Amino acid sequence: MIRSVVFSATVFVALITTTQAHKVWLRPSQTSLSGNDPWVTVDAAVSNDLFYFNHFPLGLDNLVIIDPNGNQVEGQNQSTGKYRSVFDVQLKEKGTYRIAIVNQGLFASWEHDGQRRRWRGRASDFASALPEGATNVNVTESVGRIETFVTNGAPTETALEPTGKGIELIPVTHPNDLYAEEEGTFQLLVNGKPAAGLEVEIIQGATRYRNSQDTVHVTSDDEGKIKYTWPEAGMYWLSTSKSDSDTSIPNATQRRLSYAGTVEVLPQ
Repeated sequence: MIRSVVFSATVFVALITTTQAHKVWLRPSQTSLSGNDPWVTVDAAVSNDLFYFNHFPLGLDNLVIIDPNGNQVEGQNQSTGKYRSVFDVQLKEKGTYRIAIVNQGLFASWEHDGQRRRWRGRASDFASALPEGATNVNVTESVGRIETFVTNGAPTETALEPTGKGIELIPVTHPNDLYAEEEGTFQLLVNGKPAAGLEVEIIQGATRYRNSQDTVHVTSDDEGKIKYTWPEAGMYWLSTSKSDSDTSIPNATQRRLSYAGTVEVLPQ
């Protein structure tokens, strides 16, 4: 139980501070497959280097996998170790799967009996957690999405339909149809609407073996679109975040949104 709380707290902090050194990610063993019954293994971690397990595992409590028909399916063989969580996905259907960890909740602080208190959890649990007589209560809503995409056969887009919650990355170029030296285009949404002016970090994996992160920053245009020409084949990590006051939880005065995605770029 204690371990679970630690995972959640770590992920929560990582999601709302994506500019810090630790990065949250899902990494599939491969993204494009074919066959009647292929499988992929997905690693989930919070790390200093992309994509190496050297800090904390990512909790799987809020794992959501959408199959090519739009149905939710279970991640199989789930386990969590010292540095990573892992699960398998059986690709029974042809098309694209969206694999995500979606965290929604709030964090709060208040004063009670002369002490400053902090709390994190689900919005539905907050009322019972707040003690009577608490003062100087501050509540912040949070919505974070960590995801990746895997395709069996030809890419499809049913699983990629926006949910309308938090920051989402919508394909103009399909995320499983990316090639080195070609430009890819995505659209960023916030609660289902195009998000202009979001700064996105793009970092190629294998950072352990180079002296610089080589981070590239791109900013979404008026339609929420970003464009980037992939310099070479490999796994890439994209991340962005946003804070505003457009809350949906009673008593929350601030909202923090975050997104982190992993895509694979194939050679020509």
